[in-house]
Amino acid sequence: MTPAARLQAAIELVDEILAAARESGAAADTLIARYFKARRYAGSGDRRAVRELVFRAIRRAGEPPVSGRAALLGLDDVALLFDGSPHGPAAIEPGEPVAPAGIAPAWLLARLDPLVGEDELPALLRRAPLDVRINRLRQAPALDAEPTPLSPIGLRFPEGTKVEQLAAWRLGQIEVQDEGSQLICLGAGAAPGMLAVDLCAGAGGKTLALAAEMANEGRLVAADSDRGRLSRLPRRAARAGVGIVDSRLLDPGREAEALADLAGEADLVLVDAPCSGTGTWRRNPETRWRVTPERLDRLTALQARLLDIGLTLLKPGGLLVYAVCSLLAEEGRGQAEALTGRSSLVPEPVAIEAGRAAGTGRLLSPGRDGTDGFFVARWRRPC
Repeated sequence: MTPAARLQAAIELVDEILAAARESGAAADTLIARYFKARRYAGSGDRRAVRELVFRAIRRAGEPPVSGRAALLGLDDVALLFDGSPHGPAAIEPGEPVAPAGIAPAWLLARLDPLVGEDELPALLRRAPLDVRINRLRQAPALDAEPTPLSPIGLRFPEGTKVEQLAAWRLGQIEVQDEGSQLICLGAGAAPGMLAVDLCAGAGGKTLALAAEMANEGRLVAADSDRGRLSRLPRRAARAGVGIVDSRLLDPGREAEALADLAGEADLVLVDAPCSGTGTWRRNPETRWRVTPERLDRLTALQARLLDIGLTLLKPGGLLVYAVCSLLAEEGRGQAEALTGRSSLVPEPVAIEAGRAAGTGRLLSPGRDGTDGFFVARWRRPC
């Protein structure tokens, strides 16, 4: 592909990504993979160059641009490639719209937790490091990687490392997991012999981390309403040497019925709730364009409902841990304060030193902690 053809491909991809953001479609990585699957002529160098252009344009534009072309016009080093050449983009017309630079939609920035200062905003879009969690259930791996600065079970690899090609990954000695997620699992209070519930388990990243903290002793129920994601957990658990997980598929809106046998029995419930993902823009910058006020209202209502379900599962003395990969006040400290106000749960400090106090919980941010953005809080049910 010529440089101009690569630019045209990037424009087409950003158009697809914008449409997917409006319609809750596939993620940018998925769309890029599909695009090149249908264009076998593109070599690895072409794919890398186009991907780089796409994500540079996405990271630069805070508000959703009017088009992929407007997004790419915002890059200051590609203007000469708008030359009308075969397979390239048309020449630039006077007065064409150019996407303005920014961090995120203004309405979202206004709803960030007040602890997140202006100086921290650029870090929300910097590339995330490649972190893995050491699996304490397996023999410690010998790897050429740096320890993460905050997690005692984390390693950091250079960008581009093919982790899944490493023997340590195939042997279940490591799992890809952001340092912030590791800290949440370390601070949850999981211990051997517990009955623990991961209420929003997804594909099981935190489930496996909790199982390691439990020394693979006890019972761990991994529940989720996403069949596709949950179906990946059994294979991951087998590779990690985890044998205490009971996967449970939930019917949205009827979660309490599927968990009725656990009511009042759990020592620990983790609610890693669906959220806006504002703490993960480093990895998925296009998600800034997916959130709307209406979708955020639906998410906060779901978070509150899941917290109430988690509360019913606790036995006296049991722990409830709430986490969201969000930096929005209403998804973090707002939910924690509301739950404390409507229940008899007693807030407890989260046993991690990272982050900073945010109401009754803790807030981790890319700009201050170098992790994904997270809010985490913990309560104990009175005996």
